[in-house]
Amino acid sequence: MANIRNFSIIAHVDHGKSTMADRFLEITGTVSKDKLQPQLLDSLALERERGITIKLAPVRLKYNYQEVEYTLNLIDTPGHVDFSYEVSRALAAVEGAILLVDATQGIQAQTLAHGLSALEQNLTLIPVINKVDLPNAEVEKYKKQLIDTFGFLDSEIILASGKSGKGVDEILKAIVERIPEPNQEVDKPLKALIFDSFFDSYKGVVAQVRIVEGKTPKDQEEIKFLGTKATGQVLEKGFFGPQLTPVSELVAGEIGYIATGLKTPGLVKVGDTVTTDFNTEQLPGYREVKPMVFVGLFPIDQDEYHDIKDALERFKLTDPAFTFEPEQSKALGAGFRCGFLGLLHAEVIQERLSGEFNADLIATAPSVEYMMGDQFINNPADLDISMIKLLKEPFVKVAIFVPQDFIGPVMDLVSDRRGKFLNMTHYGLQVELSYEMPLAEMITDFYDKLKSVSSGFASLDWEFLEFREVDGARVDILVAGEKVDALSTIVYRPKAEIIGRKLIEKLKEVLPRQNFAIALQAAIGGTIIARETISPFRKDVLMHGSKVVGGGDYSRKRKLLEKQKKGKKKMKMIGNVEIPQEAFLSLLKS
Repeated sequence: MANIRNFSIIAHVDHGKSTMADRFLEITGTVSKDKLQPQLLDSLALERERGITIKLAPVRLKYNYQEVEYTLNLIDTPGHVDFSYEVSRALAAVEGAILLVDATQGIQAQTLAHGLSALEQNLTLIPVINKVDLPNAEVEKYKKQLIDTFGFLDSEIILASGKSGKGVDEILKAIVERIPEPNQEVDKPLKALIFDSFFDSYKGVVAQVRIVEGKTPKDQEEIKFLGTKATGQVLEKGFFGPQLTPVSELVAGEIGYIATGLKTPGLVKVGDTVTTDFNTEQLPGYREVKPMVFVGLFPIDQDEYHDIKDALERFKLTDPAFTFEPEQSKALGAGFRCGFLGLLHAEVIQERLSGEFNADLIATAPSVEYMMGDQFINNPADLDISMIKLLKEPFVKVAIFVPQDFIGPVMDLVSDRRGKFLNMTHYGLQVELSYEMPLAEMITDFYDKLKSVSSGFASLDWEFLEFREVDGARVDILVAGEKVDALSTIVYRPKAEIIGRKLIEKLKEVLPRQNFAIALQAAIGGTIIARETISPFRKDVLMHGSKVVGGGDYSRKRKLLEKQKKGKKKMKMIGNVEIPQEAFLSLLKS
C-alpha cells in the first residue's frame, strides 16, 4: 500500500488538538457531517466534560492531493504531563508530527517536552499556530518564539483555526509534502509496535499497532509478544475509521489493530513488540509504565465492597497503567490501595469510577512509593519505624517553562520544596528551569502554587529519576488516644511538626463536638508533636428545674459536678469517636 503518511498531533493541554482532529475528519470526509460531533476522537464522557484528551486515539483519513489518494494515519495524543508515556509511544509509531501552539498562550512545557522528544526521534515537525481568529491572539510574538525555540523558518509556520477550519487544508498539504513515507519492508517477518491497547469482551485484548516490518498473519494464526513472552492468535485485524474496520491484512507502514483473543490485559503491554517468532529482535523504547502516586479508595457503604472490586477490575482492562490491591483500614474498613501515573490520572479515575460505575468512594491522602531496603512501601501505615533510617524516596527531574518575569518566585517555590537547581535554558522571552526534587513534594499542591506564583503562565514536565535516602518520619494522628491509620503520612522530618500541627488544627475544625472532651494528637513514634482538644458540650447540672441549686454549703454543688465528671469519664471510655466522611474529605483537600 503506497502513499502512506503517519503523523501525530502534539501540544500542551487545551491548545486545540481535538478540535483540529475534528476538522481533519470533516475536510477529508472520513466522518459524514451529520455524524460529526465536537471532540469526536475523545470517546470518554469525562474527556468531553473537561475538554481534555486522556487517551490517545488513532484514525485513518483518506486525502486527495493533486489527483492522488493518500492514506493519512493520525494519532491524537493527550497533552497532560501524567500521560507523557502515551505520547512517547505515539511518537514511536509515526514519521512526523504537527506541533500545535495556542495563539493566545504560546509554547508551554508539554509543547517543548514533546517537541524535543519528536526531534530526538528524527520526526519531521510541522509548526502550526492555532486559534489565530481569537481577538487576543498574538501571532507574530509566538511565531518568533517558535523560530527562537525550535529553529523553524518563518515560511514553515502555518496559521490556522481548528474551530473555523482556516489553514486546515494547508496543514493537510504540508503533511503530504513534508512528512516522509514510511519504510515498507513487506517481505520481512512481522514486527509491530503496540502503542496502546483496550479490552473487548468478545475479541479479548485489542492491540493498537504500527506495523514496522512484514505483514499480519492470517486469522487464527499465532502471534507472540516479546516483552511479556505471551502467545495469542489473530482473531481480527483492521484500521480505525475511527470505528474498528476489519481488513484482510495490515502491511509494513500501516497503523491499525490486532484482536489477540487474550483475556488477560497484563500480557499485552504498551511499547511491546508483536511478532511471529520469539527470536526476533525487540523494537526500541519498551519500558514498564509504573504508577507513581498511591491513594487508598474505600467504599462509603461497606456492602458495596464487591461491586467496587468488580468496577476496579473492569476499569483496569481499559487502563493498563492503573493498579489496585485490597487494603484493610481500622478507620475506614475494607478498601483498595490504587496506583496512578500522577494526580490528574488519580482524579480522572475517581471521577470515572463514580460516573461510569456509580461507585461511592472516599479517598485517602495521596502518597508516593518509598523504598526500605529492597521492599517497596506505598501505604504509610505499613512503614516499620525501627527501620526508618533505611528509607529512600523517589526523586524526579522537573522542567518548568516560564516567562522571564517569574523566574524569582518560581525558584523560591521550588527551593522551599527541597528542589535542587540544575540548569536554566533561554528560549526567547521564555526560560526552562531544570530541577531535581522529591516526588512527595510535587504531588501535594505544588502545581496549584506554581500556577499561582507565575500568574498562570508556568507549565511543567517531569520524569522519574531514582530513589534517594531521606530523613523521613511517619506522623500518626490520634483521636481520643486511638490511632487513625488512614490519616498516617510519611513526611520529611524537619517539616514533621509543621505538618502535624496543620493536620490537627484542621481536624479540630471538622470533627463534631461530643459530650466529652476529645484529645487530638500528632505523634512520631511515642513522641507527641502537636495537640489540640475539642471541648465538650456541657449541660448545666447546677440548674434544677428553673432554679439554680444554691444556698447552703458549696460541697453540694461540687458533688453534682463530680457526679457529672464521672459520667463523662465513663462515656468517654465506652464511646469511640466516630469520624464522619466529611471530616476525611475536608482534611484530604487541605
